[in-house]
Amino acid sequence: MDPSSAVNWQNVDTVLLDMDGTLLDLRFDNWFWQTFIPTRYAAAHGISEAEAQRRLAPKFKDVAHTLQWYCIEYWTRELELDIPALKRETLTRVGFLPGAQAFLQKLRASGKRVVLVTNSHPTTLAIKNERVALTQYFDACYSSQPFDAPKEDAAFWPRLAAREEFSRQRTLFIDDSLRVLQCARDYGIAHLRAVRCPDSGAPPQATADFAAIDRVAELL
Repeated sequence: MDPSSAVNWQNVDTVLLDMDGTLLDLRFDNWFWQTFIPTRYAAAHGISEAEAQRRLAPKFKDVAHTLQWYCIEYWTRELELDIPALKRETLTRVGFLPGAQAFLQKLRASGKRVVLVTNSHPTTLAIKNERVALTQYFDACYSSQPFDAPKEDAAFWPRLAAREEFSRQRTLFIDDSLRVLQCARDYGIAHLRAVRCPDSGAPPQATADFAAIDRVAELL
């Protein structure tokens, strides 16, 4: 890890953590939406997988970075597939990124307030929690859905702060999305870290000018 990415924990009271790509391996989600869903969509609609990919691409693009993109109720209606059932069917593929569980255990014992802040739909969070028992490590867990804005929307952050009081100057936020991190920076959160390796099966991603870590385990 670059020494400049280390965290001075004496300056941090609250830790806000993303879920997918920060704690849980984004490899599952990428496979689920890019491979598994097109296969099931093709079978359900009697078309080839290539045609399914062609039809799905604009549907995904049209709602990228909006609340609908993260809403499994929306995709159940749009694709005429039972997305929660399909997630449960593939649940054994869900897992922590290397070292993330040990990081959470140490963080939980540190006395910091630890808060999960995810764009995942509450049902998605509940399903994944059945597999990895993630929520036990947190003082509070928030999905962006009830706030009517995803984390990459400036409206999200003051709405979160109205529910979860934290000092922006003494808060650390870790995420793998640069759009989300930029929005958090604009809101004034002082300590930000970008995750370079959110998908264990993909090359590291660029993190622009954000202090970066390969994975959260490096921080403790």
